[in-house]
Amino acid sequence: MIETLAKYIPEHAVKPVFDLIVANQVHLKIVNERATRHGDYRKGPSGKHEITVNSSLNKYKFLITLIHEIGHLVAFEKFGRKIKPHGQEWKYTFQQLMVPYIRPEIFPNHLLPLLAKHFRNPSASSDTDSTLALALKQFDKQNDNNYVFEIPFGSVFRIKNGKIFKKMAVRTKRFECLEISSGKLYLFNPNAEVELLPN
Repeated sequence: MIETLAKYIPEHAVKPVFDLIVANQVHLKIVNERATRHGDYRKGPSGKHEITVNSSLNKYKFLITLIHEIGHLVAFEKFGRKIKPHGQEWKYTFQQLMVPYIRPEIFPNHLLPLLAKHFRNPSASSDTDSTLALALKQFDKQNDNNYVFEIPFGSVFRIKNGKIFKKMAVRTKRFECLEISSGKLYLFNPNAEVELLPN
């Protein structure tokens, strides 16, 4: 397990994460990319704690996702199964588990202030914190996609599921985009990755 973890997370996080996995009796599965989620926790029918994490994540996102999912396990065990999945108990637990990793041996220096700010009140997904999400994305494998925030208004783009949209307006922190086939308006986070199409 240590050798496997070493392929997916920063070197100085491997031993403490391994200890956390053993202490919480986690069965970790590294899976192919899922478009809808980075990771998942569930208690299996046998009572085993099963956590899955996408293999496609960069090492910093992988670490945050794994700790996020262990946070669910620990919060449910400590506070009971009736708590909200991303409620106050989980936020507190996730903060406590993550703080020891927010250090320069594990994360690049320029990410540390962004992580510290995010973990004052962690959200259900680090992707909703667009500043942190964009900073983390620089460590992803290169692709030809654009972010919604950087394409011009009036541009037409495609998302992973094949749906086509036109960028219309900005609404506070998100972008209003028109789905071409249905005529419905949707809101996109600035850091949503899209494929720009010729107009």
